[in-house]
Amino acid sequence: METVQEQLRLLLDGRPFEELHEFCDFSLTDQYEAAAAKGVQPNTPTDFTPVVKKSVVYIVGAVIFNEKGEVLMMQEAKSSCAGQWYLPAGKMEPGEDIVEAAVREVREETGLEFEVSSLLLVESAGGCWFRFIVTGSVVGGRLKTPADADSESLQAKWVEDISKMSLRANDILPHIERGKLHYLSTTGSRPEPWHPAILPALRPHKRLLLRAVILIRKKSNNRVHVLVSEKVGAHLPVCDINPARSIHSTLKKYLTEIFGAEIPQHKLHGIMSWEHSGRPANSNDGSCVTLLISVKVPLESVCLIDKYTWIEVERTLGDHLISRLAKNMTVPLIVVR
Repeated sequence: METVQEQLRLLLDGRPFEELHEFCDFSLTDQYEAAAAKGVQPNTPTDFTPVVKKSVVYIVGAVIFNEKGEVLMMQEAKSSCAGQWYLPAGKMEPGEDIVEAAVREVREETGLEFEVSSLLLVESAGGCWFRFIVTGSVVGGRLKTPADADSESLQAKWVEDISKMSLRANDILPHIERGKLHYLSTTGSRPEPWHPAILPALRPHKRLLLRAVILIRKKSNNRVHVLVSEKVGAHLPVCDINPARSIHSTLKKYLTEIFGAEIPQHKLHGIMSWEHSGRPANSNDGSCVTLLISVKVPLESVCLIDKYTWIEVERTLGDHLISRLAKNMTVPLIVVR
């Protein structure tokens, strides 16, 4: 079980870890068999393979503030929205990782060189569309002017009052607001607890996976325990993400697999880590998201099904995990649908 605790430490630091093989305790085949038993037929193949810009869509967007508290915006060149303003954003290309895609988009659309410092949030729609909003700082380049207009954008500006801009869409407003809160927390003008800088961990995956870190306290000694699968060696529980369903739907079905129909009261706090590599192109376009979940009832009142168990973690590790349950201590997962 020490291996599991070491993996938890790496996840808390946003670092990838290697396993002998890619675990999956609740595969698409398992999910479809469970659905078929209820008369529901699958609408995607069990051998679904994520391929960038084909069967999975990864979009990156950047929220960047300067020392004046102004946000970086770009003016669209596309005919469908020409002249309107938006955050630097675009689709990931085959062979890119998340950070590389964000740096490229900022360079192409604003003329500036960008250094990513952290994920701000992740949006998902279904189980195969993801938008990664990152933040960071400008480290070079020259701001794009109308004289530099091309097919990527017409120009870029630092904007103080976003309400005065004609936006392509208002969906970026919450992202800008969260970026502002993060900026204020890191500059010291509005200090408040915030998760450490979390960059996508570079680890290749061929599938879309969800890893669950599920915490619970034992009433008799108040110690923190974490859920472990013992199906193939001891490891943190992992399941396939159903590409045709929301992540919330996949998670609920997996919790039913673990706990049965009476899922204990719990809370999904957010993302601890996101693993993705993208290399080689079109063969490792999967991802693994690690979600932090707390169970609100004591361990003694929870029943487990099949080969799952609770392990007690060291006190310092337990305290560290509990500290990440607080507001802004994980990366938000926004499920659009």
